[in-house]
Amino acid sequence: MAERSGPQVYSIAAHRGFADALVAGLVPRYSEEHVGLARLTLLLPSARAARTMSEAFVRHAGASGNPGLLMPRMVLVGDLDLDEALGPLFDSLGAGAAIPPAADPTRRWLRLAQLIRQQQGDKAPQGSALLRLAFETGQVMDRLLVEEIAPEDLLSDRVVDLVGDLSEHWRGSLHLFATLQQLWRAELEERGERDAAARRNMLFREAARRMRDNPPATPFVAAGVTSAAPALARLLRTVSELPQGAVILPDLDLSMGDAVWDELGGAGDPDSETPFDKGDAVTHPQYHLKLLLNRMGVARGEVQQWHRAGLAKGPPERSHAISSLFLPPEASKAWVDLPPEKRRMSGVRLIETGNPEEEAQAVSLLVREALEVPERRVAVVTPDRGLAGRIAQHLRRWNIQADDSAGRPLSQTAAGRVLLLLAETASEAAAPVPLMALLQHPLIAAGEGRAAWLRNARAFELELRGPRKEPGLGPLVLVAAEASVSEWFDGVSRVISPLLGEVNTRGLAEWLDLLAEAGEALCGENLWAREDGRALSAFVEDLRLQARDVPVALEAADLPSALRDAMDRIAVRPPYGGHPRVAIYGLLEARMTRADLVICAGLNEGTWPPTPSADPLLAPAILRALGVPGADFRIGLAAHDLAGALGAPEVVLSRARRDVSGPAIASRFLLRVRALLGGDLVQRHEDSDLPKLARALDDPPPVAAHPQPRPLPSSEQRRKDISVTALDRLRSDPYEFYAGKILRLSELDALDADPGPAWQGTLAHAILEDWHGGKGTLHELADRHLQELSAHPLLRALWRPRLLRALQWVEGEITAEPGREPVKWEKWGEIHVDGIRIFGKADRIDRLPDGTLAVVDYKTGMPPSGAQVEEGYALQLGTIGLLLRDGDFDGVSGAATKFEYWSLGRNPKSETGFGYVTTPLLEGKKRSGIPPEDFLPETERFLHDALNRWILGDEPFTARLNPDAPGYSTYDQLMRLQEWQGREEGDS
Repeated sequence: MAERSGPQVYSIAAHRGFADALVAGLVPRYSEEHVGLARLTLLLPSARAARTMSEAFVRHAGASGNPGLLMPRMVLVGDLDLDEALGPLFDSLGAGAAIPPAADPTRRWLRLAQLIRQQQGDKAPQGSALLRLAFETGQVMDRLLVEEIAPEDLLSDRVVDLVGDLSEHWRGSLHLFATLQQLWRAELEERGERDAAARRNMLFREAARRMRDNPPATPFVAAGVTSAAPALARLLRTVSELPQGAVILPDLDLSMGDAVWDELGGAGDPDSETPFDKGDAVTHPQYHLKLLLNRMGVARGEVQQWHRAGLAKGPPERSHAISSLFLPPEASKAWVDLPPEKRRMSGVRLIETGNPEEEAQAVSLLVREALEVPERRVAVVTPDRGLAGRIAQHLRRWNIQADDSAGRPLSQTAAGRVLLLLAETASEAAAPVPLMALLQHPLIAAGEGRAAWLRNARAFELELRGPRKEPGLGPLVLVAAEASVSEWFDGVSRVISPLLGEVNTRGLAEWLDLLAEAGEALCGENLWAREDGRALSAFVEDLRLQARDVPVALEAADLPSALRDAMDRIAVRPPYGGHPRVAIYGLLEARMTRADLVICAGLNEGTWPPTPSADPLLAPAILRALGVPGADFRIGLAAHDLAGALGAPEVVLSRARRDVSGPAIASRFLLRVRALLGGDLVQRHEDSDLPKLARALDDPPPVAAHPQPRPLPSSEQRRKDISVTALDRLRSDPYEFYAGKILRLSELDALDADPGPAWQGTLAHAILEDWHGGKGTLHELADRHLQELSAHPLLRALWRPRLLRALQWVEGEITAEPGREPVKWEKWGEIHVDGIRIFGKADRIDRLPDGTLAVVDYKTGMPPSGAQVEEGYALQLGTIGLLLRDGDFDGVSGAATKFEYWSLGRNPKSETGFGYVTTPLLEGKKRSGIPPEDFLPETERFLHDALNRWILGDEPFTARLNPDAPGYSTYDQLMRLQEWQGREEGDS
């Protein structure tokens, strides 16, 4: 075959469908009799692209009626963003060209952390922050290596001239980066290695040299490669000049005017003094393609239109609309005069929903509807992994399995969570929340023994609820004994105790050994069995192997965040086996794919396009001077991804007005679509019915309002002994009494709960009981009881001073009245009224100087108000008085003349003091209250009223009978409060 005069570069327009159009042209052009396309070598950007091409070849064979097809050899150029290696064709060049091996990226990451610590000393970040900085440093190194920028370029005149204008922060970062790069480069030379990015460039150069020196006899075609790395661009130029070679680009806009093309900027033009100027339109979807063509040395006029269209092609007018849609600022002024055919976007729908959940529901409905059409293929494209997960879950409602092909971070998988929960357990010294999350994880004790394991774990959890205990396993052994699961917990403690040793700082390799051993002891082979387990196994083996060679010490507190950062960088992709006509893609995975219906979801600023992040080590001005595209470059890539998706026959653009953090701003791309269409056309393209249908799907038909609960238990169920505290609830909210005393539904404390009033009251009463009994000083007793509760040190540090100040106030008050003597404390008393036992504990009973008695009730918070007592909603003091009058408390009885609340809370009349005394009686200078002579008769009247109505009578236990009475929210859900108490439609 005669040599060609110029490069053979083609473009497949967006509306043609890249993969299918490529196959439709490759088959007649390169297939040979008997061998088909087997002699063709296809250079592809990624493994995802290879899979897409394989599917396209299968579709073409089916559509053409061929019984079989020999496909070409597919070689991967490798995608750095996907952490993919080169195909074996390139890697095989290394030995023949004496190209050094690649340095292990994990080892480089850990070694850079060591170098940073050596260079910065005490100023270096610690723990996970140090590892994060080391990883970011490696990313910047790769970015410069891909652009073929050597370390000495940091000392060039262009860079040096800028240094003086930088802030001190940027100068320090630049100095640190340059030093690290020099040290690392010297170490690579000593080891005879190269960074993976540098070695990739060497392989590309070697491949290009061999192709030029000895052109292959078989055809080579590079398809879908858009990376503008200089070495790769030169290789693509070489492929395009081969006798049977070609380069085929996706969505290069050949209809764009020359003036518009020039407005994009220099785009790395080697003849320009400023190859990356501030004015470059780096956010334009054609910018990176212009950069690639410039580095290939190919003019846009030399690029030819591909001659075939794909099976899922869109209307040709769509490409004109896409070209107009993304015009740069000056050129976009032409929108005013655009003829209708240039802005026509028939087949494109716009959907706007209220929130991500509603958006996911609407998208899943679109997918479900599309699958009703035979052979119709659907692709959902979104960079929002949370939204992708929601969509996949909604589709399972109809038994449609559509896994997110972008995968999930390893840290969010079942196997990854086991490792992280073990790390959190070590970090927080077996704190309740991570410990119970670990012990009840689905992979723990999976199999026949799972039921017994969960019974033990749940019994242990019930006993563990409440404020956090002391760190370590010691207090938990006592909890297990109280829960009667000591044997089970012994096994648990043997597994996790190595993680909680006295040594708080260990090497990363040692931590991984301990975590892997504990995980396997708890989960067995289930930990490594599935795809996430295999990914976790590879992660642990690689990291601990390199960590033994390059030791990095971590404190236990830094272990979870360090592991999570590393695991977040590993995507676990689902295995094959999902629905054959539905796919959910991220932006990288969606490239080159095509479907009959493409749904672009999550079109909000910060998501699509993503928020550009500044490089943490090199200032933007330094990067421009070095010839590296700015941070906004990735916005252009996101725009190109959308432009490619817009070429499908039917397209839906979707966004939610709110995201998980609040109101969301529509994507600039979506705003451009609306602006291009104009007001009248926008309304035609908007689909307002679908969001309504999505809301209706989960909106049940109206039902009658739930009536106010009025349970009517039998007379036998009603006859309950009543405590003095339960009497208050019976009168204020009978339903609370019914749920707690008749149904016996008690409220559970939360795990690692804040110390509530009940905990505070129990502690204070126990200390005062022992103090009144002469068992020690208040300081000694406070320390002893906090120790017996196994209270967490932080909890003790926070509560002990406050508690002691309140208790010392009690001591001072008692001392201030020498004639007043406490005679009984924390004693039980009871009486029988109409056959019902009324019982309660007196916090303290004092003998007054005149021989009468005083009833004291300690409160750790605010005591009941006088109005609550008068209304009969706070009867505890009066009922204790009845028990004292008609019964006795350990031999003490008689009529009380004083009834007092002693609050241990803050004194409202003092800014710093604790403790004050109040009484519901009308005495002294008080203007309100119950006269002393009426207090016990009124209490007795309220008591008989309650007994006759609910305990001995037949009145229903009405929920919230007295809305103004003080109450609790313990049983609000049980009584379905919001369904009947003043709730209007739409309220939450």
